[in-house]
Amino acid sequence: MTLKTFKPYTKSNRGTVIVDKRNLWKGAPYKSLTIGKKSTGGRNNYGRITSRSKGAGHKNRFRIIDFKRKKRDMSAVVERIEYDPNRTAYIALIKYEDNVRSYIICPQNLNVGDKIDSGKNAKIKIGNNLELKNIPPGTSVHNVELLPGNGGKLARSAGSSVVLSGYDGDYAIIKLSSGETRKVKNNCTATIGVVSNPDQKNIKIGKAGRNRWRGKRPSVRGVAMNPVDHPHGGGEGKTSGGRSPVSPWGQSAKGLKTRRPQRSDKLIITRRRKRKQ
Repeated sequence: MTLKTFKPYTKSNRGTVIVDKRNLWKGAPYKSLTIGKKSTGGRNNYGRITSRSKGAGHKNRFRIIDFKRKKRDMSAVVERIEYDPNRTAYIALIKYEDNVRSYIICPQNLNVGDKIDSGKNAKIKIGNNLELKNIPPGTSVHNVELLPGNGGKLARSAGSSVVLSGYDGDYAIIKLSSGETRKVKNNCTATIGVVSNPDQKNIKIGKAGRNRWRGKRPSVRGVAMNPVDHPHGGGEGKTSGGRSPVSPWGQSAKGLKTRRPQRSDKLIITRRRKRKQ
């Protein structure tokens, strides 16, 4: 895919950069693989805002993605590649030999008409899904399971992938794009290739209205509020907060670890790269 720019007829057009989707499916999604999606606008059942800066956004339907690749040892053909408003990656509609259809995360360089397989006998080919123990080290994979049969959890966003480094007993060693190296059971499955739409990171929204379509309402700076509304609020003139950056509820915004201890911590070999201050 290529990037698309616009002639500066308006100020927002001058700064807008989007991904050209001319090669994607133009019609509606496959209806039986979609469900209705209700937008809460960040409000609870009392109508009170519990999640700030959320709006309704454009109405759309949720596409049901097969992260497990349930049909094993059966080949499928890619019927079409579609845009999914619920994720950054593109999705592919595949049709199995028994005429059952499903949506999968579309890898880069997968084309309409390609045949893909899943199972022990699948070849090392883009779009094929197989267990990590059957994949040679150094291969880029995506949609990686953390628990066998639980469905892909890692590397599902646009342009992302995981590199299989090697094996250690019953575990496969994988390196994530964050810099973290961890162990995963070698009977977990993964899909060969890199996730589609790598140009997603180069998009420039261009105008506030485009974010409103995506369900994002404006976010007010803490230093622009009153002391009753935010710890950074108040002061004479334009003050810069007067304390280390925190959330409206006083929680540090500078890398405070909030992740609860997990059983999988012992499987992490190297922690992810530290954020640059």
